[in-house]
Amino acid sequence: MARAPSMAYHPPSRSGPTTATPRAPMQTDRSARDRHDAAPTATATAPIPLPTLAEWQQRLQAFRQPDARRATWQLVTTIGSYVGAWVAMWFALAVSWWLAVPLAVLTGGLMVRVFILFHDCGHGSFFASRRANDFWGVVTGWLTLTPYRHWRDDHATHHGATGDLDRRGIGDIWTMTVQEYHDATPWRRLCYRVSRSPIVLFGVAPFALFLVMQRVARRDASPRERASVRWMNVAVAATAVGLAFAFGLVPYLILQSIVLLVAGAAGIGLFYLQHQYEDAYWERGAQWDYTAAALQGSSFLRLPRVLQWFSGNIGFHHIHHLNPRIPNYHLQRCHESVPAFQAVRPLSVREMLRALRLRLWHEPTRKLVSFRQAKRLQRARAAG
Repeated sequence: MARAPSMAYHPPSRSGPTTATPRAPMQTDRSARDRHDAAPTATATAPIPLPTLAEWQQRLQAFRQPDARRATWQLVTTIGSYVGAWVAMWFALAVSWWLAVPLAVLTGGLMVRVFILFHDCGHGSFFASRRANDFWGVVTGWLTLTPYRHWRDDHATHHGATGDLDRRGIGDIWTMTVQEYHDATPWRRLCYRVSRSPIVLFGVAPFALFLVMQRVARRDASPRERASVRWMNVAVAATAVGLAFAFGLVPYLILQSIVLLVAGAAGIGLFYLQHQYEDAYWERGAQWDYTAAALQGSSFLRLPRVLQWFSGNIGFHHIHHLNPRIPNYHLQRCHESVPAFQAVRPLSVREMLRALRLRLWHEPTRKLVSFRQAKRLQRARAAG
């Protein structure tokens, strides 16, 4: 598989305008909205021209400039709050678990925000200085149990292949097509269904991600990436020993588990909704287009202000994928300042909830569908 170089990835500029079919507006007919298990139908909306990638980058250039003062303030308030929450949990244990557990939930939310700063450092967008980005990327990676250089390469691949059916499997949530699922062995189908179940995605995956997947380097990882994994494992182990000594082994394991569960479930939930919804974008390699993948394959989540703060504005994901060099603290201003983004419709709460039931990509109708829908589609196809 061809891999995008680490953070140096720049998708090729298009010589002419690209086209894309906009997402259909929400239906106003209540009964139509509620027919979740009906087979999807292809939309007949005519393609509309999109600006070329070069034109988009020119429009967004002003928002790419890092602001050292805002970045520093985010570091102070976010890392300070995260460390402070751990200290507060230590004091709370002497009073009551009823105080410590809610603080652990809060700490999990703060861990999500720390991860967003880590994420921006990986894109080289948080500070203008590469050295500053790398330094704080390692620090925030330590706080989120994630090896900075290793993760950065995986994430670059994700940005360079989002929505490409021929380049799935690195830095994304694995998605099968309806035909692939139909042709798979019973064992493979079972594994896929289990892996996409809410219990696994939001209950098991957070621990698997932080405690297992981030502890092992990829087979094709560079020596520098492997070193980042090894040193991060040492740092994580040393931190765990120190906190277990300070809190007591059992209290520490309980509180750390709550923190990881909250942070992991929230992070996976956000990532899922950013790319897994009914009218998402998937194409085969020859037809895949970077701009269309960013604008149609990355959602806009309009979150309540407090959740927007905890998630570091990552709900403006369509902008982030269009230009990942825009730091999180400029995303909202970018969305509000560029007229073209005003036409981007956010996912509704109903669509977010429904998206959690969608599992397979149906290529003929270009829709993400549920297992039940997939079965009906295959029966209809067999019936001719």
